[in-house]
Amino acid sequence: CGAGDTEEPGAELQKIVVGASPTPHGEILAIAKELLAEQGYDLEIREFVDYVQPNLALDSGDIDANYFQHRLYLDQFNVDNGTDIVAVADVHYEPFGIYAGKTSSLEELQDGAQIAVPNDTTNEARALLLLEDLGLIKLKENIGLEATVNDITENPRNLKIVEIEAAQLARSLPDVDFAVINGNYAIEAGLKVGTDALAIEDASSPTIKTYYSNVLAVKSGDENREDLQALAEALLSAEVKAFIESTYEGAVVPMF
Repeated sequence: CGAGDTEEPGAELQKIVVGASPTPHGEILAIAKELLAEQGYDLEIREFVDYVQPNLALDSGDIDANYFQHRLYLDQFNVDNGTDIVAVADVHYEPFGIYAGKTSSLEELQDGAQIAVPNDTTNEARALLLLEDLGLIKLKENIGLEATVNDITENPRNLKIVEIEAAQLARSLPDVDFAVINGNYAIEAGLKVGTDALAIEDASSPTIKTYYSNVLAVKSGDENREDLQALAEALLSAEVKAFIESTYEGAVVPMF
């Protein structure tokens, strides 16, 4: 791979600390860790269960990089928090799916049904766009990825859109008719996007490619650090691609 020579046996490995969501990011990083060890790096994977702390930890220098978020979320986080975090590699995409709770199919959906969506700005818009694609609601013209429940202009079925923290969506399924769930949390809950989702996003959409690639991110100014370049290279390796394709059954799609 050309990122640093293999260390002498017994030599101290250089540590890289990366923050990640446990699934699938932590699992994918475990494959990269093996590749990096051969190049003299010890990859420490620090797991986070929310979407805020890994960026704060990166900004404060507690970790060297993180891998948990898509580009749109990263851009919004920088705006909201005054941070300067940049993406250095597009690794994968996780299709958003709508999953059955109290109602088992889209055909059986009753007027006034409850649909849970993520409550963070970028993912809420994404969920609402999927509901619009399914013809369940209509959003303001061209509102795109800034859509919130306040931008619903037509709701003929009088659906109740319930905003819930992304990490809690799968747990909310028994209490709502449907939930639109982020890929990583669906995987953690044992939901398979290929067989369990009632509908998923159109993966060929340019919007998906532009905004929803999950990225390896670092602090601005660290992009050319040799150790972080090696980490990016390991994540974009043939070994990682093979692992993603054989493990996640379409719930995680390599972007390289």
